[in-house]
Amino acid sequence: MEFFEKPVAVRLKTHLDKYLVADDDQVTVRQSLSAGGTRRARWLIDHVDSNSHVIRLKSCYGNYLTASDTPCLMMGKKVIQKSLPESTKEQLAMEWQPVRDGFQVKLKTSCGTYLRANGSMLRNTVTHDTCFTHNWILFDVEAVDIPEDEEFDDYMSMITSFSSVSDEISGLEFSSLHSSPRTPILSFIKRSPFQQASVMDFFHNAKAVRLKNHHNKYLYADEDQESVSQDRNGASKNNRWTVEFVTDTHIRLKSCYNKYLTASNQPFLLGMTGRKVLQTLPPRLDSSLEWEPIREGNQVKLRTRYGQYLRANGGLPPWRNSVTHDIPHRTATLEWILWDVDVVDIVVQSPAPRPPPPLLHSDSFTSSDSSSPTTSWSFQESSPAKIDQGRAIYYHVVSDDFGELDEDAQGFCITFKGNDVGELTRKLEEETGLKGIAVCTRSPLDGNLYPLRLQLPPNNVTMKVVVVHNSSSQE
Repeated sequence: MEFFEKPVAVRLKTHLDKYLVADDDQVTVRQSLSAGGTRRARWLIDHVDSNSHVIRLKSCYGNYLTASDTPCLMMGKKVIQKSLPESTKEQLAMEWQPVRDGFQVKLKTSCGTYLRANGSMLRNTVTHDTCFTHNWILFDVEAVDIPEDEEFDDYMSMITSFSSVSDEISGLEFSSLHSSPRTPILSFIKRSPFQQASVMDFFHNAKAVRLKNHHNKYLYADEDQESVSQDRNGASKNNRWTVEFVTDTHIRLKSCYNKYLTASNQPFLLGMTGRKVLQTLPPRLDSSLEWEPIREGNQVKLRTRYGQYLRANGGLPPWRNSVTHDIPHRTATLEWILWDVDVVDIVVQSPAPRPPPPLLHSDSFTSSDSSSPTTSWSFQESSPAKIDQGRAIYYHVVSDDFGELDEDAQGFCITFKGNDVGELTRKLEEETGLKGIAVCTRSPLDGNLYPLRLQLPPNNVTMKVVVVHNSSSQE
């Protein structure tokens, strides 16, 4: 039950590395590899007052995960989404008892069956049954932060509502642009870009930082050039971490030994949660070195690409002064993943250009030399214009012959000023050399591609788009 005590919402990952998602028909539940970063994979936890051992899971559509009585093909019964009924007996079908199994959980119904993610011929289906392959009923639980500002997601939802699947791009039905069964390279992450911009302010212009934890100790690179621990001496060079920006949302932290802060797969203590955080310098920089800062008031949490958090442990040895990455499940340890960011070295910016000299106008100043011709001058300072740096537009090009996003395809980025979709389309035509393109974006609700029709979102929000090329229109 501890997996569900504190998180507001979770994602459930199956043994097939797919996520439990609520389909947009608001009835079906299935497994999906591509929709893991969308709202459909997010389940709100509803604690049952009458029974502290069970929970309900609510989908993004407000319906509950329900163990129905409808048979599913060869074995098991269907698991669906359903609105909360008034009948207490019917509500029992929506209650799930988490049963811990190592680092994973099983979800047991009131009638003794288990939530099951099927494979083989029943691929991507979700049922409940008493007969199963053991791995099929095990789920990884990933805590999900609910963005305080989902303005961008709401904007994307508005695009979806204005764009029908039957719309055509250069005579092509949009049905061919549905998401690939593989993980799309442009799947939207769950956090709003407005929040990403604000949380990265902690590291803006930072060349190096110190990270101070709840125990008033600093993240410390040990002298063995491998371990990471906590230390009270804030003046030590071992507490200094150089910041490298990977993307707009992720950073790397390099120790004084030129090694990266790494979320390893090594267990810290056998049989206990949490894995070691180390200093490493792998031949290839991978996702284990990347951390996503998430704002929590005036502090930050540092999350791995896999949903765990950098945690400064307390208590008795060997926990004391250790550093791991984990998902906290107890209220007492929630503050262990919070960090104060002290900037100890900044990136020196080039000086701003000096303003132009005052402009002269001949009407109000009279020369004091009476022998000179009478000439009037006025000194008027021009107001410095606000510089619009534009927004970053990340894009990939796909052909409408296939409409799929290749995970290994090369992506590009341009800087675009303004909010007009037509201007953006013309800009991308110039950049790509293609004609008859459509600029699309992936909906966070159903994972499908839809054309941009409205104005771009305000405040120069960074966007990820897909350029759909109608190959038949290219001469």
